[in-house]
Amino acid sequence: MNDPEVERTFARWRRRIFFTLWVTYGAFYLCRVNMSIALPDITKEFGYSKVDVGAIGSAFFIAYALGQFVNGQLGDKLGARRLITLGIFISALLNISFGFVSALPAMVAIWGTNGYFQATGWAPSVKTLANWFPPRLRGKVSGLYGSSFQVGNILSWLLAGYLCMHYGWRYAFWTPAAIFLLLGVHFYLRCSNSPEDVGLPSIEDYEAGTCASSARDEHLGFGFTLRQTVGNPRIWYVGLAYLCLGLVSYGFLYWIPSYMSEVQGTDISDVASRAIAYPLAGSLGALVAGWASDAFFGSRRAPVVAIMSALSGTFVLLFSKVPGTSPTLATIYLGAVGFTTFGAHTTMVTAVPMDFGTRKAASSAAGFIDGLGYLGATIAGVGTGWLVDNHGWSYAIYLWAAGAFAAASVMAALWGYKPERREGYT
Repeated sequence: MNDPEVERTFARWRRRIFFTLWVTYGAFYLCRVNMSIALPDITKEFGYSKVDVGAIGSAFFIAYALGQFVNGQLGDKLGARRLITLGIFISALLNISFGFVSALPAMVAIWGTNGYFQATGWAPSVKTLANWFPPRLRGKVSGLYGSSFQVGNILSWLLAGYLCMHYGWRYAFWTPAAIFLLLGVHFYLRCSNSPEDVGLPSIEDYEAGTCASSARDEHLGFGFTLRQTVGNPRIWYVGLAYLCLGLVSYGFLYWIPSYMSEVQGTDISDVASRAIAYPLAGSLGALVAGWASDAFFGSRRAPVVAIMSALSGTFVLLFSKVPGTSPTLATIYLGAVGFTTFGAHTTMVTAVPMDFGTRKAASSAAGFIDGLGYLGATIAGVGTGWLVDNHGWSYAIYLWAAGAFAAASVMAALWGYKPERREGYT
């Protein structure tokens, strides 16, 4: 049994770490999805095609995927505090730079580079959560943590929409960058990578009721983290499923404001306020998915992911059938897509890496899975643009729905897998 003072201190630090990570990762979206809202204005001002603006998004997604593979490994080595702080400051400076350019090649180069440094946020933060929370709590924690980027998405779209409407699209990059810089300072001052760093027992010893730590958060080497990721067949299954789900999750995230404007006839000034149904319902879906995997499936994540992915594909098809004269129904279906898509999405990139990679390789596992997912996002970027330019929006809808159904099929193969304790750590 732990000393009461250790219990209180551990609980206080858990709250502090979770809140700091939640606010910080949500803030990453201020300098990430602002592009979606600015895109219609950029397209109109410069006369770009869908393939042109799709290339901006795909450059981001490709660089983000590469960044996840690299920064996932570095996150296990360096920890979140240094790596995330570096990423915040460089990403903010790149957003400021983007607001000053007008040439398409410069936009592609800057936004692509931003993608790499945006990839410093997720994997190291998952590693930190794994250091502070045991497997029995990770489903609930992943659901709560997944709401961070949904809330960040909502605030980013609302802020960018307001700035585009009143000041022009360039301010949708400058103002969020200033806020992001301030929150980067807050993160550096408030974060601690592990309980051991502040004199507390490791999560294994704390759960066992032992005050003295016998399981330090040392890095076990890149060979170990690679074996836990590249050498783990289950990680490949999840990564493949996440790649497929990325077609719909990032396809909607990047293109839905344009779809609503062009197909459903939504006024540009109303796009942001209606489109937030997608991430808003997504935050609720993340909470429900994490809770359900612990409460009904004994911490098995695959059943929840498979079910929600299949429902996502169904709602994508239903959303496309709603005419522009029924904005309320369209918003309801958009929310249903967000609820199911991000319920599955959040579980795959939060709870699953902690379970499958253990806390010793959680960052690497999260980076590997998220990196594969952003390969799907790359297809959703320029691939969707090409389909729309050459065949119309209906083919983009079919691509997104097919991705969701494929993800459900892949995750069904892992239906019975449950996390286990290995080699003295979880």
